Amino acid sequence: MSDDIYDDIYADMATLKELKNDKLVLDRILWDMEPKQLMEPTYTIDAEGKQGKRMLRGYIFYIDQMAGDKPALFLMCHTGSGYAETVAKIEEIPDELISSALEENKGREYFGMCPINKKIEEWLKKECGLTT
Repeated sequence: MSDDIYDDIYADMATLKELKNDKLVLDRILWDMEPKQLMEPTYTIDAEGKQGKRMLRGYIFYIDQMAGDKPALFLMCHTGSGYAETVAKIEEIPDELISSALEENKGREYFGMCPINKKIEEWLKKECGLTT
């Protein structure tokens, strides 16, 4: 795919600047969620045969390794009805932080999506004013 296609897709996504001002999103970030967990079954059956529903609602950061020339940091929205959409691309993050997370989480990627690490989480919290 050409970079032009990716540019069109990313043009409508929120930026870090917009994210910093969106308290609704910032309050609903699932910092401990990994991409693979998004794909786990919504419904489960316990030992007694009762069916339960796992409720997953919020935002998750992940590194996409298939998006264009180099890995990039994105934010995905996941709704209680099971709908998910990537809503932000964070271009301001230093490349070395992404490289570090990819190395640390080698083998934990899922369909080209890699979880962030604590260094990226700390950087994001600082950039978004979530640290005290």
